[in-house]
Amino acid sequence: MTDGAVTRRIPMKTVLGRSLLFLAVSCSCVAPVAVAAETPDATAALDAKVRSFLDAHGGRWHEMNVSAADGKLLHDLVLKNGYKSALEIGTSTGHSAIWIAWALSKTGGKLVTIEIDESRHREALRNFAEAGLSDYIDARLGDAHELVPKLPGPFDFVFSDADKDWYKNYFVAISPRLEVGGCFAAHNAAMRDRGIREFLEYVQGRGNYTTTIDKSSRAGVSISRKKAAD
Repeated sequence: MTDGAVTRRIPMKTVLGRSLLFLAVSCSCVAPVAVAAETPDATAALDAKVRSFLDAHGGRWHEMNVSAADGKLLHDLVLKNGYKSALEIGTSTGHSAIWIAWALSKTGGKLVTIEIDESRHREALRNFAEAGLSDYIDARLGDAHELVPKLPGPFDFVFSDADKDWYKNYFVAISPRLEVGGCFAAHNAAMRDRGIREFLEYVQGRGNYTTTIDKSSRAGVSISRKKAAD
């Protein structure tokens, strides 16, 4: 009691509770506004930049790159399944990586891509920068025979487009680090190459995978979806 007035003590729990409630309400009012104001514009700007780049380079993809149809197939696989951790074996000059990374820019993911040829690797880096996708791609120069077995993973999407006689070896090396629900896609699945046949026979015999072949292009893309752990 002070100067005739009664001092009422408020329990500490009540004070803390009111403070936390005020903080929660304040945050819930502010945070969504910032996200809503920035994300759509940034996404639209990146989409426009990637489309412009692909349109401008439509007829220039040589050096063992995929077709636009196969690139879109890879993009749609990543986007529809919400994949976030991707690996590409065989960058070439970057056409397929651009399609994959474009989808990853929407899912919040990133692509690791490996190329053994230094000149193709350098050209791919320039293409990634011009397309505005460098932040979504970890491009590595080296021998995939050595690098793939050392990658920690895990991955939920893998695209193989390197030496065909090593497809099975790449699959065996990466399968333990491929998440259930993820997929291993391989280019040129319609070829009669011995390495391709050996790879397809192996993956089609795996009970924890379901393998289909998309033949919408002449090259063909095999898609092996992982149903259960190894």
